[in-house]
Amino acid sequence: MSKKSNLVKGIFLGSSTAAIIAVVNKILFVRATSKKLLAREEHGVYTWRFGDIFYTKTGEGKPLLLIHDLVTASSGQEWNKLVKKLSQSHSVYTIDLLGCGRSQKPNLTYTNFLYVQLLTDFIKSVIGRRTDVAASGSSCSFVITACNNNAELFDKIILINPDSLLKCGQIPNRYTKIYKFLIDLPVIGTLIYNIANSRRCITEKFLTVNYSDPCKIEPETISFCHEASHLGDSGAKALYSSIKGNYTKLSICHALKKIDNSIFIIGGECEKEIEQTIAEYTDLNAAVESEILKKSSHLPHMEIPEDTIKIINDFLSL
Repeated sequence: MSKKSNLVKGIFLGSSTAAIIAVVNKILFVRATSKKLLAREEHGVYTWRFGDIFYTKTGEGKPLLLIHDLVTASSGQEWNKLVKKLSQSHSVYTIDLLGCGRSQKPNLTYTNFLYVQLLTDFIKSVIGRRTDVAASGSSCSFVITACNNNAELFDKIILINPDSLLKCGQIPNRYTKIYKFLIDLPVIGTLIYNIANSRRCITEKFLTVNYSDPCKIEPETISFCHEASHLGDSGAKALYSSIKGNYTKLSICHALKKIDNSIFIIGGECEKEIEQTIAEYTDLNAAVESEILKKSSHLPHMEIPEDTIKIINDFLSL
């Protein structure tokens, strides 16, 4: 067989493989979003310059903004077990961050500064006055930085299992940039994303990271997260590549040391190195208070909502 024939055959096989993978990717997206679970809530839309932002508002009183963890499977749904009771004494806002859940997911590089500006603009334009804020996981760094830049917008701050200072300070390097490049590829990158955000992988994360008690994981919770990660033409792939590339990280040491807001950290007993992380935050800002919730891990507000609500209400009522 001639070299030309081999080349033609190779091109044909490569094209066929790419077409098959593209079809598989499309099927996975359709299956993940077919139930339309996240379309049930009444909501508002904040038209931001980088895309429309989905949010909800419930209750009356001093505003309280709830910000979910920055992961591709997350959304404002993360706070649903708390909203009803918190709204008895607050105007409770939940937000789907850009690239997450029901908000738009533009194909761009997501950075810490992008989310800092989003929170600042959202509070100014939608809430319109100084607000208490509760955030979880990697989103905690956005709140600290935004508060340092615009202290007049923030009152009391609650951080649930924030990233360690070392993790916050990670920067893009050669290896993370290569991985980001691979994920950004249109066919293979989408397949990598779909595998990482499959129902099986999301369930595994809940079993090993998010919850301490597997019996408390509800199938509908997994369905909500699975759908959130796949909404939009390519899901949250651009966000996923930005997270893996360390573009959403930013050192908060200076900001944490400088701000004088009341800060309370809620940690899950089974969260990895949470006591060390709390000690790091307290060393930089002696005003930081904290409490460890037993029988919980990364998402105590989902796993043991009653205990979490009590701490939040006690702190906000001081």
